[in-house]
Amino acid sequence: MTKQQLFEQIRKKQSFLSVGLDTDITKIPEHLLDTDDPIYTFNKAIIEATAPYCVAYKPNLAFYESMGVKGWMALEKTVAYIRQRFPQHFIIADAKRGDIGNTSEMYARSFFDRMKLDAVTVAPYMGEDSVKPFLLYPERWVILLALTSNKGSVDFQLTQDEKGERLFEKVLRTSIQWGDDEQMMYVVGATQGKFFEEVRKIVPDHFLLVPGVGAQGGSLEEVCRYGMNSCCGLLVNSSRSIIYADSGEDFAAEAAREAKKLQLEMREMLTRYLR
Repeated sequence: MTKQQLFEQIRKKQSFLSVGLDTDITKIPEHLLDTDDPIYTFNKAIIEATAPYCVAYKPNLAFYESMGVKGWMALEKTVAYIRQRFPQHFIIADAKRGDIGNTSEMYARSFFDRMKLDAVTVAPYMGEDSVKPFLLYPERWVILLALTSNKGSVDFQLTQDEKGERLFEKVLRTSIQWGDDEQMMYVVGATQGKFFEEVRKIVPDHFLLVPGVGAQGGSLEEVCRYGMNSCCGLLVNSSRSIIYADSGEDFAAEAAREAKKLQLEMREMLTRYLR
């Protein structure tokens, strides 16, 4: 999917919502545990319920890998279902990969050749040769970790060198030499608030994947005020507050209500802040 196609979906749906499919077998409704494939059954219901209100889905691979072969099979079935039923939705593998070049080539082959995903999250710590293999696929995206939403982000990402440049700024300035805004996005956590202004000084035109709205307490209004650009430039992800909105028989309907609530807020933000 190209940048323009993604923006067209955002305008059409008046939404820049990504639904995180962080599907935990210990948290899904108990009545689904008797089905042949509880993870896939849960995902399928969530997708059907939330598809009208979002433009992307982001399965977090750890939740599937923890289930072994069955979990990986559920993931592949989930991706295939989205591709068949909702082909205009952007699909992100939240994998946080990043390794030496030949290993990254295998990761890229797995996500882009085999699974036909649109994007994968990548850690920048090992540098250019660990990221470049993912950029060899046209209309596929690298989403590079830049400034994350977790408390530990201060341990490294905000440290400064002797010139006062913070590590996340160095990641941004260095990596924009590897790929352009048609193939690279950045993870910037919603809990980082005004730091979005600093990010936009360096990458004004790139899309940002923004976790942390919802259960982690990030402010959607702050994200949009400081982070939105002329093509929206935001994919705001919400996981737990949507998919675990209810644990009973009505779990999918409650997920839809939460997704719709966010979509309506996003419509207002697009009207207010889209430049």
